Amino acid sequence: MFSDVGGLELLTLVVMAIIIFGPDKLPKLIQDTMGFIRKIRSFADNAKEDIRSELGPEFKDFEFEDLHPKTFVRKQLMGGQEDPLGLKEMKDSLDIRSVLDDKPAAPVNGRSGSVSFEKPAAAAAAPAAAFTGAPLQPGERPPFDPDAT
Repeated sequence: MFSDVGGLELLTLVVMAIIIFGPDKLPKLIQDTMGFIRKIRSFADNAKEDIRSELGPEFKDFEFEDLHPKTFVRKQLMGGQEDPLGLKEMKDSLDIRSVLDDKPAAPVNGRSGSVSFEKPAAAAAAPAAAFTGAPLQPGERPPFDPDAT
């Protein structure tokens, strides 16, 4: 909320507070403000605990942050898994430095990073048959080609 307030702005606010409220009333004002913030936090925590106790034992691990639309959709679509689509594996296998240095990329799933765009003779002779290379094992992901995206 206040992450964009810099040092100069904070110093300006302190000087203005000293000028407006005076050095005599400022400590009392700070104490009153902190007490008010503590009361609001305790009120919110008590309300959360009351809601959890009313929901019952099946919702003991319920978090209010889960009601945020982004969190709710992510949890429902991905089933609570960290990376169900395997995007982290693809991101880790993509080496940006090798692309920028014009070096060949590391092999992905045991296949070389160089891609040939020429059709093999068998595919040219029989257009219905597609060149697939070695068949994938069960559970193996197809290779990721950063130039194809």
